Amino acid sequence: MEYLSIRQTAEKWGISRRRIQVLCAENRIPGVIRIDYTWAIPADAEKPSDARIKSGKYTKETT
Repeated sequence: MEYLSIRQTAEKWGISRRRIQVLCAENRIPGVIRIDYTWAIPADAEKPSDARIKSGKYTKETT
């Protein structure tokens, strides 16, 4: 199986390297593995959908 680095995946998907790191840490990319301090992402992995809030409104009330 071929793996890509964080930088290569960020260029392929058009998002930041930091966002890729967060997706890896949250196990949102299937097949991702951690080798020491580096993430290895399968070359055939698909970009996960963006589950962050898009409306600008948070559901948690502040007191």
